[in-house]
Amino acid sequence: MPRSKRVGNPIFGFAPIHLLSKEERWRKQAKLLKLSKTACTRLEWIIFYETRAERNASLTCRHFGIAPKTFYKWFHRFDEKNLRTLESQSTAPKRTRQREVTRTEESRIVALRKDHMVWGKMKLQRLYRDIYHEKISSWKIQYTIAKYKLYPNPVKNEKLKQKRKRNQAKKRITELKKQPFPGFLIALDAMVIYWNNQKRYILTAIDTFGKIAFARMYTTKSSRSATDFLCRMFYLLDYSFLNALNDNGSEFHKHFIVACKQLGIEQYWSRVKTPTDNPVDERFNGTLRREFLQQGNFHLDPAVFNRNLTEWLVEYNFVRPHQTLGYETPWEFTSRHPQVLPMYSSRTRG
Repeated sequence: MPRSKRVGNPIFGFAPIHLLSKEERWRKQAKLLKLSKTACTRLEWIIFYETRAERNASLTCRHFGIAPKTFYKWFHRFDEKNLRTLESQSTAPKRTRQREVTRTEESRIVALRKDHMVWGKMKLQRLYRDIYHEKISSWKIQYTIAKYKLYPNPVKNEKLKQKRKRNQAKKRITELKKQPFPGFLIALDAMVIYWNNQKRYILTAIDTFGKIAFARMYTTKSSRSATDFLCRMFYLLDYSFLNALNDNGSEFHKHFIVACKQLGIEQYWSRVKTPTDNPVDERFNGTLRREFLQQGNFHLDPAVFNRNLTEWLVEYNFVRPHQTLGYETPWEFTSRHPQVLPMYSSRTRG
């Protein structure tokens, strides 16, 4: 005999779906439909509203910590026959603006551009009007040039475009709201020294608030050198600083960016040709030149130079009074300030 089908019986723990409560039925349907986590959360709002809150919207909003406007939006969208109505919907516009450059305009612009490859879009706009006695927007000219890549040097133009894209993604220092405690912002810079037809690079860094400073010479100005310097400064400040400020030099790209992300440091950039965005480190560079380099302490060998430089840095941070700190040393000022970032002289000598 064929095996008979099981008949739902609540006594044995497998009630048929029509005997389940409303909230149990909704949860079962949500599981079968594989609703997203967000949609399931919204479903719980509706279930709480229908059962435990006795259709009290204010109580539901307080319980889940949501705005009434948000609750009503999803409550009115909810359809118990189609729980997918609780899924987030695309906010993209259904109709988008289409580019309105006719074929005639395109062919004219291409012809004018090929005759005058180095002319800008505004000059071509004037020429177009003089020849065809019609007005045309400079945007249409720029769009057509980009579409057909009508540039005197396409390779150079592509590199310039990529550079502009990278610059747009950078966080500028003007976006950062500075906070008055040590370790909030460390400013970095690079000095180039020419000596006997050879180059040496000194990377410098200073805490913009407490004025704890560090510097080190390298033979190459690479992102690997800057990364090594960053890690040393991070160790010097006991692994505790939040933001880094640097200029747009190549040494602060590639490996340096990766290191900032790994160390949890937010990287900010100064604006192009704006040294006033990094005044504290620029001032430290001047002090380093005047009080160390110009006193006959330069040496081409990085090992010798860095050993002498370390001794000067100990004096700068622990002995030399600073006018901007009320004639305290950076170490004294940092030590007595709340939220101190520990630093020890033994590390400076390491």
